[in-house]
Formats: sequence, C-alpha cells, structure tokens
Amino acid sequence: MSTTLVKPAEVERKWYVLDAAGKPLGRVAAQAAVLLRGKQKVDFTPNVDCGDHVIIINAEKAILTGKKLDQKLYRRHSGYISGMMETKPELVVYEAVRGMLPHNSMGRTMIKKLRVYKGAQHDHAAQKPVAIELVK
Repeated sequence: MSTTLVKPAEVERKWYVLDAAGKPLGRVAAQAAVLLRGKQKVDFTPNVDCGDHVIIINAEKAILTGKKLDQKLYRRHSGYISGMMETKPELVVYEAVRGMLPHNSMGRTMIKKLRVYKGAQHDHAAQKPVAIELVK
C-alpha cells in the first residue's frame, strides 16, 4: 500500500463559515485551526498547506468560560490592556486561532485564510461558503 502525498498545485480549497455565537472561544478556535490546517481531509500532507478558508462570524458573542474574562490580559504596545472582548473581539478570536497553528512560515500562510467578523454579516457570499456546526 502506498502513501499518496498531495502537491500544492493539487489542493482544492473550500470556504467554511463558523458561527461563534454562544460557543466557547477555545472550541471555535480549535475547529478553525483544524480547518485552516486541513487535518480533516483524507489527503492531508503535513508539509503542504492543504487547508481551507474559514470565516468566523459573531465573534462578539463568543463566550469565555471560567474567570478568563476577568484574569486574562491582552497587552499591546500602546499600553491598552484588557477589555479586548468588548472593544475588539475579532482580534481576540484571531489570536486564539493563531496560537493553535504551527509557529513557522507555513502557519503564517495559513492564518491569511482566516477572516473574523464582529457581527453576523460577512463580505464573502460570492465564494459560497458552507456553514458548519462546531464538532464536539
């Protein structure tokens, strides 16, 4: 039995929509990371970026379990700390997904296929994204 390895030119990319409303942030980020990496595909190849495009909507309605909302700090160079979930929830979701991807050049190309929106509207209807439910 031989192992088939996919080449970068042979990769078929799809578009998926994840709704983060009422779901834990970590679970949404983990599902998005799997889709961006392409690990759900039968022809997954670790050294090739074979992932899909992911759109996350309703980032402001994602929930943080435990005391993360009070204790977790998001620091930026401007000195602005905490309160990011109220002002920039798309940045919080983006950073959660980025932390679950490989920390190398392939991870940097994978994160470019992620789009995060604060509300329920997105600008990618022309790509005909498929809405998927969170896998438990």
